[in-house]
Amino acid sequence: MPGTDPAGDNAWRPSATAEVLKLRATLLARIRTFFDQRAVLEVDTPALSRFGGTDPAIEPLCSTYRGPGHGDGLPLYLHSSPEFFMKRLLAAGSGPIYQLAHVFRNGELGRRHNPEFMLLEWYRPGLDDQALMDEVDALLAFVLQGRLSYRPARRISYRQWFLDGTGLDPWTDDTATFRRFAEQKLASVPATLDDSALDPWLDLLVTHWLEPALGEAPVFIHDYPASQAALARIRRDEVPVAERFELYIGGIELANGFHELSDAQQQRQRFEQENRVREGAGQATLPIDRHLLAALQSGLPDCSGVAIGFDRLVMVAAGLPDIAAAMPFPFNRA
Repeated sequence: MPGTDPAGDNAWRPSATAEVLKLRATLLARIRTFFDQRAVLEVDTPALSRFGGTDPAIEPLCSTYRGPGHGDGLPLYLHSSPEFFMKRLLAAGSGPIYQLAHVFRNGELGRRHNPEFMLLEWYRPGLDDQALMDEVDALLAFVLQGRLSYRPARRISYRQWFLDGTGLDPWTDDTATFRRFAEQKLASVPATLDDSALDPWLDLLVTHWLEPALGEAPVFIHDYPASQAALARIRRDEVPVAERFELYIGGIELANGFHELSDAQQQRQRFEQENRVREGAGQATLPIDRHLLAALQSGLPDCSGVAIGFDRLVMVAAGLPDIAAAMPFPFNRA
């Protein structure tokens, strides 16, 4: 109907300029050159899976297959990351691999989010998370040449980030302490937050206090709380930490990396716990990927992996304020 298209009469046009489209092509070519020079194999895995990721922070987009053998319909999930398929390749002996994949996340739309976007994801057998940070630095220096003078990112632990930015210790301070800080420093605090769990308070201060203060220079935040390990290994320090890192440039979260968990039993336990969290929050529970667990059981090589949001990388390279301007056809023009 006329007037219902959010992009108006020009919705047929790409939102990215011709210059940005050329930049995307240049960055993609440089990414492939970088990995080709390092003998990292490009792979291509399915976008649809019988199994949904159980992470409570990510809602999948769903589809249904109807055809031979599935007359009643087979639920399928558009992947939010190619990770599970890529780990199956690693377990089968692929060696180092990378992928440029379109991925999908339901409900994510804003200045830095689009329901469909591109991820660059790669896995390096034999590297831990610290060594993979070195490679992320090398990749970005190569890919961004001529656009930004990229220098190796500063590195700071998650705990030190909080101590420096808030004076609070995420390892020892309680939720009431974080509540007091949030109520004093932030314009508003969501009414849904209570004192039963610390992670929501940590997330609130990360997004509303710490990230905005990061500045323009690249920085790695590493050694996350064990409760935020996702698919990362736990290192048994005095206080256990997740061998996980995130990279920020100009306050934009660009990369998320792990020293990958390879223990099938621990991974199953994490999936089951995530489904319990989903159920408690009124979200649908999702089928656990038994193929991934079988791959882990067969033997995933010691490796680290990282995902970089390619469209956000274009934003950084072109100095764009909105992810829609970095994409040919964002959500409102799809």
